[in-house]
Amino acid sequence: MDLKLSGKTALVTGSTAGIGLAIAERLAQEGVEVVISGRNQAKLDEAAARVGALGKVRAVLADPGTAEGAATLIAAAPDVDILVNNLGIYEAKSFTDITDEDWHRFFEINVVSGARLARHYFPRMLAKDWGRVIFIASESGLVIPGEMIHYGMTKTAQLAISRGLAEQTRGTGVTVNSVLPGPTRSEGIVEFIRSVVDNKDAPEAEREAEFFEKLRPLSLIRRLIEADEIAAQVALLASPLGAITNGAAIRVEGGIVPTIA
Repeated sequence: MDLKLSGKTALVTGSTAGIGLAIAERLAQEGVEVVISGRNQAKLDEAAARVGALGKVRAVLADPGTAEGAATLIAAAPDVDILVNNLGIYEAKSFTDITDEDWHRFFEINVVSGARLARHYFPRMLAKDWGRVIFIASESGLVIPGEMIHYGMTKTAQLAISRGLAEQTRGTGVTVNSVLPGPTRSEGIVEFIRSVVDNKDAPEAEREAEFFEKLRPLSLIRRLIEADEIAAQVALLASPLGAITNGAAIRVEGGIVPTIA
């Protein structure tokens, strides 16, 4: 399917691995010039090589989790058609052990980073009457996990920002949506699962099965999602073919959320 994205420009944050990298690769395949960012030059170069093998890419060494990093990124790419706010962190931590510093750090990286970039790009999209802002949230924003309440809080906040911005797009060619992945395969999720299951020395497949049985029992697919499965959904929302979806929280979480929300 031709998503009619050729010639567009996209900025994808947190794009050196996992979902962000998969999104960058998929958009590049569709003819989008993709701006990727990262904090580590070696990882950024590796990601740029992967995305560049599929299409046009610009790599910017910057951390939009800080005001300085966001300014660097905006200076390098002052105008884009598509903004994918994917940058985020997570960890398992007992609520009573979550410090004030933890709360502030998670909010700054997971929430404020995306708000900073949207504050710059969103008005420009409205001015040219076309654009896409997509927040990569999580099913944890609807079904708050007891083992990482601070993370769930940030994902709920992303849903609020996304919907609030969408309300300002009435009658325009701009859309703002959130995508809610479930647990998605990456190096980080493998270690996360190991940290929360009982049998930490079991084979990976057994640890994954225990994770879904005990910590995500509502999952209908009972497996980790692959990053390119999320990327396919994001590419459709980013395209002109996704124009009728606006102000939505798109669930791509494998059925963990039991009711329509």
